[in-house]
Amino acid sequence: MTYGKKLRERIAGPGTTPLIGVYDMYSASIAAKHYDGMFVSGFGFAASYYGLPDIGFIAWPDMVAFVQRLRGAFPHHHLLVDIDDGYVDPEVACHVVEGLERIGASGVILEDQKRPRRCGHADGKQVLPLEEYLEKLDKVLKTRRDLVVVARTDATDEHDILHRAERLAATDADVVLVDGVRSIEWIERIRDVVGDKPLLFNQIAGGKSPRLSLGELSRLGIDVAIYSTPCLFAAHEAMDAALTGLKDADGRLPEVDPASGVGVQASTSLLERNIGHKRLSPEGVGVGV
Repeated sequence: MTYGKKLRERIAGPGTTPLIGVYDMYSASIAAKHYDGMFVSGFGFAASYYGLPDIGFIAWPDMVAFVQRLRGAFPHHHLLVDIDDGYVDPEVACHVVEGLERIGASGVILEDQKRPRRCGHADGKQVLPLEEYLEKLDKVLKTRRDLVVVARTDATDEHDILHRAERLAATDADVVLVDGVRSIEWIERIRDVVGDKPLLFNQIAGGKSPRLSLGELSRLGIDVAIYSTPCLFAAHEAMDAALTGLKDADGRLPEVDPASGVGVQASTSLLERNIGHKRLSPEGVGVGV
């Protein structure tokens, strides 16, 4: 069974499928212990790999190389990859999709933003003419073999949001994402216009969308939930607190609790799971609610 088919079947199952945003191999190693699916977040990758905001700096060879490393370490996990606008040109988008499927990605998200692009929960987003985006999407859909394709709109005008969601649902895309949804009412309105097409909801801390549990999302008819940055933001907060504490202690490291603390042994044990036969199997991974 292909990775695309496995993710497609997971999405078709009961409840809302959670995919956890990872930004490097270490964060992925931690996420893999808790969930069976990962989201390769453009926000997180731009931040970790380039130290830059998510406004279009990612070069596609860097993203492909990262996904290849992820698949090598996590052969049993779902991997949904953010490819932004397909790196501008339809030809590039198709080339990237073909390469990602070949190395084992489960799916991709293709958005309708035009440059300069923005994070989906930022102000100032602009979208391509709908027909231009649909042409790019159609080329990607004809290129993929069994890869899951999520069609994403970043429209902000209320009429345009519903119109684009309906048009995207009428394509052969597997899933529809309207990013930056601001309320439960709007989730319900979008759910109505996309009909039976699976719907994805993007949650990001401090973003424009409401904070909802998987149970709540399931009752709203959401099939997939991506959590873009929980690992990145948790790392930011923890590193800042740890270095503040180190400075306050005049450079003396804190004592590590051997039972629950993280030191060289706990870190090495985590990373050893990514070696050959020790890799996590689906049976050894929690899948959330």
